[in-house]
Amino acid sequence: MSYNILLFDLDDTLLDFGANETQSLTRLFGHHGYTFSDELFAVYNAVNKQLWANYENGTIGLDVVLNTRFSETMLKLGKVVDGPEWENMYRELLGTGDQLHIEGALEVIQSLSASHRLFVVTNGITHTQIKRLKQSGLHDFFEAIFDSQSIGHSKPSVAFFDYVMSQIKDFNKSEALIIGDSLHTDIRGGNLSGIDTCWINRNGQTSPADIQSTYTITTLVELFAICPPNRTK
Repeated sequence: MSYNILLFDLDDTLLDFGANETQSLTRLFGHHGYTFSDELFAVYNAVNKQLWANYENGTIGLDVVLNTRFSETMLKLGKVVDGPEWENMYRELLGTGDQLHIEGALEVIQSLSASHRLFVVTNGITHTQIKRLKQSGLHDFFEAIFDSQSIGHSKPSVAFFDYVMSQIKDFNKSEALIIGDSLHTDIRGGNLSGIDTCWINRNGQTSPADIQSTYTITTLVELFAICPPNRTK
């Protein structure tokens, strides 16, 4: 199969969100007088993951995720805080922190941009994701950036990918490939929308029977075998 349109997830696919998240949370909690420990992260992570899962399932809005994750976290610790105020500071810290590439990301994106049409598809906040991409040096390699906040729908919903397809000139499903690290948002999204997928499985996870990727790789550089970078665009 020859793919011309490549739809890349961002966090933990091209950018090391984990490192940026830890750095930003450490600064955020420190600013408010708390030491960001492993125990505190475990509480926050559980709250945050559940809220994002609810959002991706369509049961809550994005504003609920953003405005309550810190207040709910601290409430579990017996503290009442201003959730939106914490969130605003966190988003600024995320956007100004170290935007580290996943290994091979810059090489792969630079090479593929000469022969393919590249797009970002992300469940994230418009301003923050664009800022992070610019600071990482990857922004200018992409034809467009599609984020859930701007679209009003999130991956893996069909509505998200229907919008993406409607906005890409000369879009052809047979020429498109979704590349991402998340089975439940990227790969399921492709399954639901009829778009081929490439799962970046760095941790040896097992895919459930109801989610099937067209390709599975363990590093970004392996994408060259699926999408050779030296053909004519």
